[in-house]
Amino acid sequence: MAFEIGKKKLTLEDVYRISTSAEKVTLAAIAKKKIKKAHDFLIKKSKSGEVIYGVNTGFGILSNVKIESHNIAQLQLNLLRSHAVGTGEPLTHEKVRAMVLLRASTLTQGHSGVSVRLVEALIDLLNSNITPWIPEQGSVGASGDLSPLAHLALVLIGEGKAYVDGKLITGKKST
Repeated sequence: MAFEIGKKKLTLEDVYRISTSAEKVTLAAIAKKKIKKAHDFLIKKSKSGEVIYGVNTGFGILSNVKIESHNIAQLQLNLLRSHAVGTGEPLTHEKVRAMVLLRASTLTQGHSGVSVRLVEALIDLLNSNITPWIPEQGSVGASGDLSPLAHLALVLIGEGKAYVDGKLITGKKST
């Protein structure tokens, strides 16, 4: 039986068990509803032309710069690529699985505006035993997770690198 993510809070035991095994994960129906509600809200606000930081604006000092709708996808792609600047040895398979699980779990709370499809893609990585290549060092700004998460996200869009059956391949081959 698969572990239902988003139904209840993860315990340390859940994280350890799933990150060190091939246990399958599914997305709970209640989590899907919360994610969809937040995503629909964000899409509605975005289509209304309302300025939303980081969605249709620049970042940091450029937060007052509105991005035209036809450039938003490119902005997000550029953001991922620019933040994937880690270095060093790759994190272990278990650490990356824990990272993917924890990120998916956080997104099930329905506060970010991501799509259900994104959370399901993270779960697919776990269930397919695809481990993104994420270097052990790297940070952007005050948040220590932007660089590792960018490396993770590159695999989801067919870029970056990942381990499949212990063999390192490009993200394009792993998707």
